[in-house]
Amino acid sequence: MSIFKRLRDLTMSNINAIIDKAEDPIKMTDQYIRDMQEDLEDAEKAVAQQIAIEKKFKQLFEEQEALVKKREEQAHTAARAQNMDLARRALEEKKAAEVKMAEYKTSYDQNKASADNLRGKLDEMRKQLTQMKNKRETLVARYNAAKAQTEINKALNGFSSDTASAGMKRMEEKMMQMEAQAEASNEMSSKGKSLDEEFEKLGKDQAVEDELAALMKQYENKN
Repeated sequence: MSIFKRLRDLTMSNINAIIDKAEDPIKMTDQYIRDMQEDLEDAEKAVAQQIAIEKKFKQLFEEQEALVKKREEQAHTAARAQNMDLARRALEEKKAAEVKMAEYKTSYDQNKASADNLRGKLDEMRKQLTQMKNKRETLVARYNAAKAQTEINKALNGFSSDTASAGMKRMEEKMMQMEAQAEASNEMSSKGKSLDEEFEKLGKDQAVEDELAALMKQYENKN
């Protein structure tokens, strides 16, 4: 599989469409994140290798460039010394170095362009991976909100106001029945008192009345 296949095939628009149709968007998103992370790691290795090649040709080019300059200076030195053979050899090596320098320069330019292109694709992959991670957080929030709403709706569907009203009415009727039973029990208890209890109560009431009359009489002449 091409290192950048995920970048070509899984554009954000395609990912969005697939996620919208997924049964479990969170799991699908996590899988895409893992796939993109793996592709990103492969891409980083490929870019690193390309950058290494670029640097190697740059080094070779610079070495030949320095050699050209050195042989030219040596040719001038030999010429000033009237040493034609030495000057000729210096110029010959200078010429050969210029040929290699041109070749390395071409290779360097080509590999640098390729590395720059891969760098751009790598940056795009990183950007899309970041977008996917951010999208996951949004999806999780939306998923949890939808799940909570579903649970609430399910609970509301099982909850009927008519049923609650009917239940409350039954409770009120039950309470009224209990109160009626309590009142009836109280009346029965009063009716069930013995004759002696009635007279005893009457005597207690009369004693209170007698004490009250005596108390009031004490203060009649003081007013």
